[in-house]
Amino acid sequence: MSDSPSFSVSHPWYHGLQQFFIRSAVSKILPLRWCYPQPPAQVEAKSGRLSLEIVSHCWRYAHLQAYQLSSLVQHPPQDIDVTMTVFYAEEDQATAALLDFFAQQEVPNVTWNWQKLPAPELFRRAIGRNQAALASEADWVWFTDCDVCFGAGALDGLNAQLQGCQQLLVYPQEERVTSLLTDDSPMLIAAKEPAIVSIDEDAFNSKAVTRATGPLQITHGDVARRMGYCAGVSAYLRAEPKWSKCHEDRVFRWLLKTQGTPLDIPAVYRIRHETKGRYTNSKATVALRSSIRKTQERMK
Repeated sequence: MSDSPSFSVSHPWYHGLQQFFIRSAVSKILPLRWCYPQPPAQVEAKSGRLSLEIVSHCWRYAHLQAYQLSSLVQHPPQDIDVTMTVFYAEEDQATAALLDFFAQQEVPNVTWNWQKLPAPELFRRAIGRNQAALASEADWVWFTDCDVCFGAGALDGLNAQLQGCQQLLVYPQEERVTSLLTDDSPMLIAAKEPAIVSIDEDAFNSKAVTRATGPLQITHGDVARRMGYCAGVSAYLRAEPKWSKCHEDRVFRWLLKTQGTPLDIPAVYRIRHETKGRYTNSKATVALRSSIRKTQERMK
């Protein structure tokens, strides 16, 4: 475990006001971009065998994280060196047990990097992402979620696409997604205990991606080390008493002044799930959230 800075939970009104102004700026209501660190005008074009750090978070989603880590075991990269970083909290015993299990798996060209955080720091995803970005030694950093899996050829395909690339932010132009899975889905039940598990590729459908969304943000290592992850926005680096919605994904793109550049990266999978286990709400609230998600799914 690496040392982590302390984040105060005091003055919530100030941080709430800052979030309002930054989200207004992102929406082009207020011209505040000049207040924040500027991205580099140019980054180094790197070629050959690259290094990639994948940064993921897990809170009460061990049954999804299992598929992500399993995908690296089953499809180890050949042409790129990968550091798999996972932020977690010791209170989440299922995730801790899962990481202990995978720490025993030796995978060619993959280095496991488990980063334990106090739960309130884990609950604001930008804290871990910022910590990883500033400390990373990789050529490229992929900020993702634990429900994303890397199929055969995904990471080697990324290495090929990044040869000589000087874009600040890139993303897969296509992902393969499931329908909204319920808790009794065989795929989710199969990963309830630590194990190497396989996705059912037939359960996924192709979906076009139009911008570098939260789980699909791949940034140049020089950008990560210079900009961090929303490092200049203190409201997004404040510990929270419960999991916070990730509005900072959009802010990160805004700070980099780009929606990202699409790349042809094969076999990127995402498991979509109906129940949001990371939110500590009442059963009634969870049921309402699930109902809304199912309605949104039918409207697409």
